[in-house]
Amino acid sequence: MWILLALLSSFFAALTSILAKVGIEGVNSNLATAIRTGVVLIMAWGMVFVTNAQGGILQIGRKSWLFLILSGLATGASWLCYYKALQIGDASKVVPIDKLSVVITLILAFLFLHEEFSIKSLIGCVLIGTGTLFMVL
Repeated sequence: MWILLALLSSFFAALTSILAKVGIEGVNSNLATAIRTGVVLIMAWGMVFVTNAQGGILQIGRKSWLFLILSGLATGASWLCYYKALQIGDASKVVPIDKLSVVITLILAFLFLHEEFSIKSLIGCVLIGTGTLFMVL
C-alpha cells in the first residue's frame, strides 16, 4: 500500500508543479505560497476531523511538537523558495533541482537517523545527481 501512496504522492507533486507554474503568473510568489498553504491547511484539518483523529492532539509529546514545528518551518521555507524559483525559472529546470531533495534526504537519513546507506543507495544518488545536472544544463 505504501508504494501506491508514494506513487500517488509523486503524481500529485508533479501536478502541483504544473498547476503552480500556471497559477503564479502575475502573482507575488509569497502570496501564492500563502494561498497554497491555506488550502493545504484546510485539507489537512479536514482529514483530521473526517478520520476523527483530533483527540490525539493531547497525546503529542514535547519532542514530537518540537520536531513537527521544525518540519513545518522547513516545509514553509522550501515552498517559499520553490514558488519563487518556479516563478522566475522554467518548471522543467526548477523541478529536477528541487527533486535533489531525494539525494539530500538519503544523506541526512544516513547521518542523523542511522539508516542503511548501501552501494545501491550510493549509485542511485549519483544517478539522480547526474540526471539532474544533465536536465538543467
